[in-house]
Amino acid sequence: MLFDRKKYLCLIFALLLLTLAYVLMSGPDNHQPNKFDEHIFSFRRITLAPLIIIGTYLSLILLILKQPKKRCSEEKRK
Repeated sequence: MLFDRKKYLCLIFALLLLTLAYVLMSGPDNHQPNKFDEHIFSFRRITLAPLIIIGTYLSLILLILKQPKKRCSEEKRK
């Protein structure tokens, strides 16, 4: 297999975290299009969700590039 079980679980967790961050960023819609809604500039939408997204993408890149540890049996073969 390409990855081991631990790496697959980390990938699934990161994808769930990305989904959560995008949901946090979206929030409720504005029912009155002619009225200005200040909730679009909340801390959650402007700061928290983008930081979670950037951090998750960086951790995904590092997780994919991380070399797996060699097992003892593989080292003895060489």
